[in-house]
Amino acid sequence: MPTDNRLLAQTLAAHAAELSPDWQRVLLAPEPAQALKTIIAYIEQRLSDGATVYPARPLRALEALAPHEVRVVILGQDPYHGPGQAQGLAFSVPDDCKTPPSLRNIRKEIARDEPGSAVTGNDLSGWLAQGVLLLNTCLTVEDGQAAAHAKRGWELVTDALIAAVAADAAPKVFMLWGAHAQAKRGLIPAEAGHLVLTANHPSPLSATRGPEPFVGCAHFRKANDWLRERGLPPIDWSTGRGGVQGELPC
Repeated sequence: MPTDNRLLAQTLAAHAAELSPDWQRVLLAPEPAQALKTIIAYIEQRLSDGATVYPARPLRALEALAPHEVRVVILGQDPYHGPGQAQGLAFSVPDDCKTPPSLRNIRKEIARDEPGSAVTGNDLSGWLAQGVLLLNTCLTVEDGQAAAHAKRGWELVTDALIAAVAADAAPKVFMLWGAHAQAKRGLIPAEAGHLVLTANHPSPLSATRGPEPFVGCAHFRKANDWLRERGLPPIDWSTGRGGVQGELPC
């Protein structure tokens, strides 16, 4: 069995088989299916070489939502690469981890958008039940090595997932932060009528820079205003899983 921080590659196919039929149809299409086989083979080799791979459930972002249930998509790049951090959800870490800098800026922006409200803890899994898809474009990583599994096939898989969500007719908000996420804009047809919000990445390295600073972007308020205009309930951004404020070391 996999530990919390180590993926046994043979469980990845089983994990995919547990997803909703809508996601499975996407993953079984020829191109993503072949890419997934390539990824599994690569992970098996890396584990055989002694690498530690995170997270234990790479497809977790898909577990609670079918494409038609998604109301907001937030795209990340790849999982956190420190022990105990990666959860299979973009930007989210367990509550007993120190708050990553990007997540700290996300929390500040939510508080700015909704005065008197604040995210409780660092675990954002409470957003899933409200239809928020927290998807990284690369779904595994190795200990201490950011982007270790980039360009190994995950991008073909997640592009197919993003395209499937964008093709669904239900109104959706796509938050694309930074050049990497914004490169996926072509997967979102303009005629679909979704709201696409762009800004710099929330990392402190870029959050305050032009031309579209993340700080002050008001994406969380804009998303809720847009949903309300369509008669849809807003997202309660203050509802994470709950718990401590995330200032303890992992």
